Amino acid sequence: MLKMYEIREMIKLVDQSTLSELEVEAEGVRIHLKKGAAGTVSVPVEQPVAETQPAKPAAVEQTQPAPAPTAEQESKPAEPTPAPATADVEDENLHQITSPMVGTFYKAPEPGADPFVKPGDKVTPDTVVCIVEAMKLFNEIEAEVSGEVVKVLVEDGQLVEYGQPLFLVKPE
Repeated sequence: MLKMYEIREMIKLVDQSTLSELEVEAEGVRIHLKKGAAGTVSVPVEQPVAETQPAKPAAVEQTQPAPAPTAEQESKPAEPTPAPATADVEDENLHQITSPMVGTFYKAPEPGADPFVKPGDKVTPDTVVCIVEAMKLFNEIEAEVSGEVVKVLVEDGQLVEYGQPLFLVKPE
């Protein structure tokens, strides 16, 4: 059974993130968190979940056909796509270390301590580069690649999303 403080932490994470909805099923309990328009979080809790539930039919969405372009729109040439900036071209050769979960990013093991890594540091696949705290659990994030840290993309104490880039590393 999930503890109340665990549910509160999930609510807080959803409320502080850009997620609009989260569904968790653990130990026979299903919790569905959904953020409303004003940023409020509703929490319907369903006790115990039946092992075999019939599949719900998918909602059918009707769409309107796009209006036909006017003569004025047809005569305009298409806008050229801007060329990628040089920073984007450089980023293609860099490896992104991404967050494996939603949580709070910490660059050091404790307040006032030196950061795990900073730009210019060499890392190996097992080098701890930061901590992501989720539900009072401090998860060490490893580089998973050998190379040189080029840039730290997030600030200390910032809320990060699943898959959000945290560091750029120039692979060796």
